[in-house]
Amino acid sequence: MDKGYVQNTIFELLSRLGIGYEKLEHSPIITMKEGSEIAYKLGSTSCKNLFLCNKRQEYFMLMLPADKKLSAKNVARQIGSPHLSFASAEDMERLLHTYPGAVSVLSLIYDKEKRVQLLIDKGLMNVTYIGCHPCTNTCSLKIKMEDILTVWLPATGHDDMKVIE
Repeated sequence: MDKGYVQNTIFELLSRLGIGYEKLEHSPIITMKEGSEIAYKLGSTSCKNLFLCNKRQEYFMLMLPADKKLSAKNVARQIGSPHLSFASAEDMERLLHTYPGAVSVLSLIYDKEKRVQLLIDKGLMNVTYIGCHPCTNTCSLKIKMEDILTVWLPATGHDDMKVIE
């Protein structure tokens, strides 16, 4: 996976779709605290994006507010899945062309077979800007949530996302 190519493909599609963004390059983000500090600098809402799967090999990307804890049982119940766990780094790279710590809603551009179902916590649905990575944790973007929902997701074929509590 060529990180430069992967990232440039995202920037090109954002531009082609007319989605504005503010970009900040930084040292690799390892913790949610570091991510929250970057989001603060950008003036965006910090999100954590979790790549999950179940035993039926169904994959899910879950967007949560940075300060919300994952309740896998609660999410599984809401989507009718018997169990959820973290998907492997290999599956993440294969399906989304990214790696742990860098997955984001922008990674869905690479899910051509629509194997990944997007789940968005209702707490993010009304925020103005979110912070997300362009498939690398050394860069963060500030993007309007409305643009993600109304332009990015339809363009990537993932506008069938589910809102969870």
